[in-house]
Amino acid sequence: MIRTLRQLWRSVGFRLAFYYGLLVAITMLAALAIVYMQTVGVLQQRMVRQVSASMQQLMVRYDARGADGVAGEIGYALADGRNSDNEIYLLTDREGRKLAGNLDQIPSMAPDAGDGVHRRVVRSGQSAIGYIVMKHLPDGGLLVVGHDLRDQESIESLVASASAAAGIVAVLLLIGGTFVFRQELERSVGAVRRTAARIAAGELQERVEPSGEKDEFALLEHDINAMLDRIQSLMDGVRHVSNTIAHNLRTPLTRVLVRLRAAEQGLGADDPQREAVAVAIRELEELAVVFEKLLQIAEVEAGARRQQFAQVALHVIADDVAELYEAVAEMRGITLLREPADRAFAVGDRDLLAGAAANLLDNALKYAGGGATVRIGTHTVDGRAQLFVQDNGPGVPPAEFERIGVRFHRLDRSTPGHGLGLASVQAVVALHGGRLQLGDAAPGLRVCIDLPMAGD
Repeated sequence: MIRTLRQLWRSVGFRLAFYYGLLVAITMLAALAIVYMQTVGVLQQRMVRQVSASMQQLMVRYDARGADGVAGEIGYALADGRNSDNEIYLLTDREGRKLAGNLDQIPSMAPDAGDGVHRRVVRSGQSAIGYIVMKHLPDGGLLVVGHDLRDQESIESLVASASAAAGIVAVLLLIGGTFVFRQELERSVGAVRRTAARIAAGELQERVEPSGEKDEFALLEHDINAMLDRIQSLMDGVRHVSNTIAHNLRTPLTRVLVRLRAAEQGLGADDPQREAVAVAIRELEELAVVFEKLLQIAEVEAGARRQQFAQVALHVIADDVAELYEAVAEMRGITLLREPADRAFAVGDRDLLAGAAANLLDNALKYAGGGATVRIGTHTVDGRAQLFVQDNGPGVPPAEFERIGVRFHRLDRSTPGHGLGLASVQAVVALHGGRLQLGDAAPGLRVCIDLPMAGD
């Protein structure tokens, strides 16, 4: 549940819909609160005015006719049938004896300052909450005027229930509106995302299908399709250049090498030109290697080999590469260990991944130095398949990690190489949707190919 909510929260559409819905819900609840407060306030003010007016009227009657006049007025008010269910009256003499009214006893802790208070009273044998005003009379008697709050509480409860129901409806609308808004946004953005995913998989001819609407997303779809047309045009141009180089440069280069080798064989062992020819042959052979590697990197980055992807056992690739370089490691005085050897499966091109693993192990054996220990291992971490090569040689400064893998960049130029090995590894890893991780092995360097597991 928590994981699902986190995934939803990562969605921009969900967050926008939630914020908008939350704003609407707060606005509705604030409006309901204002209605509730106004309704209750009006009822409260009306009740206070009625009680105050009744108290003033009875005091006028007291001044004119004394306690008997007040008692008669109270009896008339209780008998006239108007608001008799809510009216509260009590008149007592100086000894506290009841002279008139419908209260069974004097309310407790009622102030004699003309201020109204809410008190529990017993009226006609029934207990209720009332709003009362108490006034001590000049003759020592007591006059209590009030209003039963049961009807008002019923109205307040009704308004509160209606407000709560409206609030629940607002929350439900918030939740439902959030998901509807997100689905609508996902419908508009989903086509773009799916097209982008297919293009990333190497299907460069894919385009966003027009929705037929005339909104902002339709303009975005048009612009994206125009951008994709331009990208495909550029890719076709690069591919054409690569093919042209492959046909027009590789063949003459091969011919030159064949002629130089023939010339070398025709020269005597003591001929001074033989060494120059041999140097030229080596230079052209290295140029041919660089040429082939650059074409291979370009082919990998173009994504054309994604169509050959299948489930690959990284642990089997590591076994084969370790066995292939075992003799090289022994010749250089390096201990080669195959550990850990956990099973790890990914989806990809086996030949490309094997070439990447061989590149990493070849670099480790080349730069670790004699007497070093090199490990090639496979395992799974957090649902990811990993193949790593680690050595305890001189390592690489962490500041250089970002530059490792840049074409033709080499830290140690005294060792033969072209600076394209890790560049090709990075291209292969990117083609597989993985990450190439470099870390300090303290001492030495750890390079890890991190790929999504098969089935993810």
